This record gives sequence, C-alpha cells and structure tokens, in this order.
Amino acid sequence: MDALLVCLWICAGTCLAVWLLSLITRDTSWVDRVWSIVPVAYLWVFAAFSGMDPRLVLMAVLVTLWGARLTFNFARKGGYAPGGEDYRWAVLRARMRPWQFQVFNLLFITVYQNVLLLLITLPAFTALQHAGTPFGALDVVLGVVFLALLAGETIADQQQWEFHRWKAAETAAGRTPHPRFLQTGLFRLSRHPNFFFEQAQWWVVFLFGAVAAGTVLDWTVIGAVLLTLLFIGSTAFTEGISLSKYPEYADYRRTTSAIVPWLPRRREHSPAAAS
Repeated sequence: MDALLVCLWICAGTCLAVWLLSLITRDTSWVDRVWSIVPVAYLWVFAAFSGMDPRLVLMAVLVTLWGARLTFNFARKGGYAPGGEDYRWAVLRARMRPWQFQVFNLLFITVYQNVLLLLITLPAFTALQHAGTPFGALDVVLGVVFLALLAGETIADQQQWEFHRWKAAETAAGRTPHPRFLQTGLFRLSRHPNFFFEQAQWWVVFLFGAVAAGTVLDWTVIGAVLLTLLFIGSTAFTEGISLSKYPEYADYRRTTSAIVPWLPRRREHSPAAAS
C-alpha cells in the first residue's frame, strides 16, 4: 500500500467519523476539531514512506509545530468542549431549511473540507516522488520563512485572545467595552492577520514540493489555491456578521487591509465631524 492510498483511507475514515458525530451531537464543528491533527498525520505518512528523507522530515516537523499551535489556540477558546460549535454555523443554519443545512454539512463542511486538508499536504507527495533531489539552501530558507509565519500567527492569535479576555472582563464588570473589536497590534495592519499567516504557511509547504520537483508548475498547487479561496469566502461571511453587530466596523474596513498586512489608510473626517 503506497503513501497516497494510506492518506486516502485516513481521509475517508475521517469524513465518516466527523459526519456521524455531527449528526449524533448536532454539532457541525467536528471538522474544526481535526483540522490541526489530520494534516500532521498525512505529513508523517509521506515522511515514513520516504525512508525519512530530510526534506520530508523537515516538512513534517514544521507542520507538526503548526498543528500544535493551532490545537492549543483552539483548545483554550473552548473548541473541544461540549457546545464549542463555531458561531458562524449557527448563523448559517438559521438562514437555511434543515434539509439544506444537512446537505451543506455533508458536502461542504464534512467532505470538501476534509478533502482540502488532504490536498494542502500533497506537496509532500511531490517531495516523496522526488526524494532523490538533494536537500539544499532553498529548503533551509523555506523552513525559516515558515517559522517566521508561524510566529506571526502565534502573535496575532495571542493579541486576539488577550483582547477577548479584556472584553469579557469589561462586560462582566458592567462596563461597555470600547473598542468593541480588536484594531491594534497586527490588527492595525490587517483585519485578519492570522488568516494571512495561515494561508502563507501552506503556500510555503507547496514551495517545498516545488523545490523537490524543480518547478512551480506542479498540480499540487491546487491545495493552496483552494485554501485561499476558502479563506476569501470565510472572510466575507465573518465580516458580514461583524458589520451587522458593529456599525463602526465599516470605518475599520475602509482604513485597514483585509488580509495582507499593510500600513493603514488615513481616516477621512468630514467638516461636520470635526466641528
């Protein structure tokens, strides 16, 4: 049995498990709970089948660090606790008929996202097919870039965690939090810096495969592309919810980059506002 077939079996088993659990518990966030775990398993399968090729071991170690960080952050937000369903699914469920949401649950939440988790790791399959390509300076550079992006995402998540803890404390004390959403630190440069760093890490994973193959014209780029498209859709959906809750979010959108960190634009002040 080859590495890809093993990973396909893992993917199929995970799809079945998370779908059944979503039906039993009426909680559709089971894919979120395996999101940081399954890709790590795929990378180590490819590394093991390569005979522990240095490039694939490095890729597996980096993705393991990615998974450990994401698991920790998800756990401290209560993602693994009962009732830890992503709030966005409740919003979407309210907009659909029950049967429509169940079809969405099966085809998109369960199957599509699990297939995507496999696809983003398939540059490791390319690296396995070209395991004879020597480990070199480009691999080291990509490893350093990955770690820098991982550090950026860790900082963004910590800033978000600290903000929400402060916001909860203010609310518990009977005070109205101001501001009502995070706009400082990395969130001054991007409305979703953690989204940027997350996507960028998987583009680096793709580049590892490209280095092994000696070309960027490799079909496994589809994983990084589809992940980016998923985040574009997720960003639009999340921001729609934010706008409905916080009218002032519209001004934040006008002045701050959506994904890629960039210097904020100046806010426009009307004469009436200045007087």
